[in-house]
Parts: sequence; C-alpha cells; structure tokens
Amino acid sequence: MGIEIERKFLVISSEWRSLVTKSLVCCQGYISDKGKNSIRVRMLGDQGFLTIKGPRTGLRRAEFEYKIPLADAKELLASFCHHSTVTKIRHQVPLDSRLWEVDEFSGENTGLTLAEVELDSENQSLRLPGWVGKDVSFDNRYFNANLAKSPFSTWQPESV
Repeated sequence: MGIEIERKFLVISSEWRSLVTKSLVCCQGYISDKGKNSIRVRMLGDQGFLTIKGPRTGLRRAEFEYKIPLADAKELLASFCHHSTVTKIRHQVPLDSRLWEVDEFSGENTGLTLAEVELDSENQSLRLPGWVGKDVSFDNRYFNANLAKSPFSTWQPESV
C-alpha cells in the first residue's frame, strides 16, 4: 500500500525561485471527494495521473497513483471534473536531500503559493527554509480538493 506523509506550508518570500530545477503546469480535478477519500485526475506537464487518496491519520494517508495516457486525463478532466479543478505551476526545489514542491496557483486560487515536502516518517526532523511560513498541514482549507470547491479568492481576508 502506498503511504503519503506530507507537510504543507505557506510561502512567504520568493527566495526559493533561484533553487528551482524544474517547473511544470498542473491541472487537476476531482472525480470524487466524498468524506475523507478522494479520486483525482491530474495533467502534470505532458503526463496524466489517476490518484486515489484515503483519509488522513496525522500526517499520513494512503495514496495510490497511476500513470494514465494524457488523452485519458484530458477526457476525465473535461467529462467528470466540471466544477472541481485546480490549476497551478509546480516548481521542484531540491533542498537538504528532500524535494520541496512549490505550487503557484492560478485561476480562482491566484495569490496562493504553497510548499509541500514528503517525509519518511511523521516525526522526521525537517530544517525549514527561510521562504516558508505558517505550517498549514492540518488546515483542510489548503487541501487541493477543498481549493477546488472553495477557492482562495472566495476566502474572507481575516480567515487567511
């Protein structure tokens, strides 16, 4: 079984930009996000993916991700994800033997930039770079599935 252990942070400066090794356009949508499970389809660069995620326990959740033909990903997004998509540019930033992924959102989530890093265990120590701010790992509003339903642009200023 695939397990994802991930922490997520708000990005507070642009110092990470000089460390980027790769950037890809990402469009993802949710076929289902009932309860605490989700089924996501994603186009990342020129590749397609289908991902099934289970409920979170702490920072852990079951994750099964499969490559699918790009044409299938496009069709799934168009046919099954009408009102539940997120667009962003995903930047890869290697740092301290970890791969940070910095997501610059667009569309209705313009203005939001998040950094994610996957860990080997929940209690793994992590040196935080100066360009990350508040840890939002447990704030469900920042989950992509929730950003698809309740975009950042609709949030009240005091709730950010």
